[in-house]
Amino acid sequence: MNSPSDDIPLRFVKWIDKLTQSIALVGFFGLFIMGLLIFYDGAARYLGVPRISGFPDYGEVIFPLVIASCFPAGLFRQTNVTVRILGKVSGNKINSWLETFASLVTLIFFSILAWELVKLTLQYGEAHRITRTIGIPLAPWWWFTTAIMLVCVPIQAIVFSFWLWASLFGVDPVLKSLNE
Repeated sequence: MNSPSDDIPLRFVKWIDKLTQSIALVGFFGLFIMGLLIFYDGAARYLGVPRISGFPDYGEVIFPLVIASCFPAGLFRQTNVTVRILGKVSGNKINSWLETFASLVTLIFFSILAWELVKLTLQYGEAHRITRTIGIPLAPWWWFTTAIMLVCVPIQAIVFSFWLWASLFGVDPVLKSLNE
């Protein structure tokens, strides 16, 4: 019989999955808004009505958010581009260690990327950088983008810890239940 504590990892995984999916929804909303703006701007060009002033400026602040918001869910669900041929032919134990190593490399990469984005965003703030046409301040938008990318680090640390646990103890990672 399962004790209530047996479900804790699964409940935690589902909670994190819901959180990352919510962040991805922010990106979808931004993409939807940009789609509407692109449609209007394109239609306005041919109908002879006023176009959106500074249209590229909106893309400059929204597209980084859209792109960044997809990463936490992609990392947690492990839907990033991977080649798993070696792991498939070498057996479960080696495959598990390869996944552990790959998740560690991904964690290091996203840690460096997040740190570089913090530095870039600080520079945008210190320089009071704005968009070219209508002067939207970039730093507040980039802080949102950077915050989302910073969320990727603990998300990937969780993925790494689940793979490490699975490799050390020869069990299936809890994360596999997300993609089934």
